[in-house]
Amino acid sequence: MTSASAGPALDLLRGRRLVVLTGAGLSTDSGIPDYRGPGSVPRAPMTYQEFVSGPAARQRYWARTHLGWGRMRRAEPNAGHHAIATLDPELLITQNVDGLHEAAGTSSMVALHGRIADVVCLSCRRTTARAQLHDRLTAANPGWAETHAALAVRPDGDVDLEDTDGFVVPDCDACGGVLKPDVVFFGENVPAPRVQRCYDAVDALGPDGALLVAGSSLTVMSGLRFVRRAAKAGTPVVILNRGATRGDDLATCTVDRGCSEFLTALARAAEVSGLSRAPAR
Repeated sequence: MTSASAGPALDLLRGRRLVVLTGAGLSTDSGIPDYRGPGSVPRAPMTYQEFVSGPAARQRYWARTHLGWGRMRRAEPNAGHHAIATLDPELLITQNVDGLHEAAGTSSMVALHGRIADVVCLSCRRTTARAQLHDRLTAANPGWAETHAALAVRPDGDVDLEDTDGFVVPDCDACGGVLKPDVVFFGENVPAPRVQRCYDAVDALGPDGALLVAGSSLTVMSGLRFVRRAAKAGTPVVILNRGATRGDDLATCTVDRGCSEFLTALARAAEVSGLSRAPAR
């Protein structure tokens, strides 16, 4: 069942225990562009194999993402993030790395692809704050941000910049190893314990619960597998997204709308019925 109206989906979800799966479409109202929504420009993010191929690739990556993250980190949670925090689902599974669900106060969640605000050393595995590396990059590359201030931020938190010659990339200050954002690149696998926690939450829903997908085209298997799992078990699946998704054929109900308005309405309905477990924001 596909509907531009929120009514059928709201009726289906009302009173059910929820697992929520979110994608980049949820963060567009916070000023972060998505990958595959209407009007999005097709692009191929850097793969893990390319990142570890040598210094030139890492220079290109960090030069671009230094510019983007300096602005992306100022993004604030939107009404959709706050609505999900208010709903307090059994588990929130997010494919986003922007940290906005955490900022909104969601209590039970799995950041499936990691967090862009963390940095890991590929040698000693020490994890540090991205803000710390941002300051080191700024000091090592004076004037870089000002020179390229007009470039627009892309979904990965980088910018479209070809000339990155001369950009200085610091190594790990503990062991001299290669630094990488603590996110899952294309070509990497999501850690198995994260996936299993998500499977367990979806499996526990049963036919009386529901899986709600918000703002994901489900193009990659990392999210689609949970929709397949729920549908196979007879758990209702509601997909809320602008445009078609790879999981539409498995959905009980799809809603072709933006996320914030629908999620706010769902949170209000839960509050009115006394089913919301978190305080209103």
